[in-house]
Amino acid sequence: MANTTIQRFLEKAPRGQPLDPEMLRALGIGASQTSYLVRAGWLKRLSKGAYLLVGDQLSTDGVIAYLSRRVPGLHVGGKAALDWQGIRHNIAFRPRIALWAFRSYRFPDWVREHMPFSFQTTQLFRDDAPIMDWLRPLPNKNKEILVSIPELALLEPASDIGKEGWKGQTLEEAMHIADLMRNLRVDVLTSILGYCVRVKVLKLVRDLGQSSGHSWCNDLQAYVEKRSPGKRWSRSGKNVRCLTLKP
Repeated sequence: MANTTIQRFLEKAPRGQPLDPEMLRALGIGASQTSYLVRAGWLKRLSKGAYLLVGDQLSTDGVIAYLSRRVPGLHVGGKAALDWQGIRHNIAFRPRIALWAFRSYRFPDWVREHMPFSFQTTQLFRDDAPIMDWLRPLPNKNKEILVSIPELALLEPASDIGKEGWKGQTLEEAMHIADLMRNLRVDVLTSILGYCVRVKVLKLVRDLGQSSGHSWCNDLQAYVEKRSPGKRWSRSGKNVRCLTLKP
């Protein structure tokens, strides 16, 4: 393999993120050349379809960008999305990245070793929901990384409240976060709620808004009534703290 090809590849290859076969081909490196670069010590094979320049260090943005090319609908959601947009209650030393996607994915071990994260494919909306319209890249992040807009990011952690052990999200913490979200866009929030199929999420968003006294919650009862007119929502169990939401 010519030194000029290697030099050109090293100059153009992005840093901080794994390289997949598609990226390598775009950089002029085919399958046989990839094998040569691994044998010659220029590339390190992380797992099937994932390589890293020797001497390079993975970044969180780089890992998520790599995953975004492989997992349909992958995005940073919930508390992590809010944190990245300056809405945070507590500052964690190593914050857990909340990843959401449309279908399940088996993560390589090196992803778990690099960053703490959670992964969900919980379906919150109807099949015709324009979820991609509610995701966006952030100016200070890799453009391949999509992040939930605040109006969506409020709903995502609400879906975890009331689950066994309430892992990752408590009602108290959600209330503190909602206190910081005075400037939600009513038209965007109500549009998203119109597609929501989870009664618990609808009621929790309504209650979180009311507990914070924000104006964006004023008309949310109408969306609750459409899904669950006059009914309480309750969840309890052996390992689950009781959660009851008013009609």
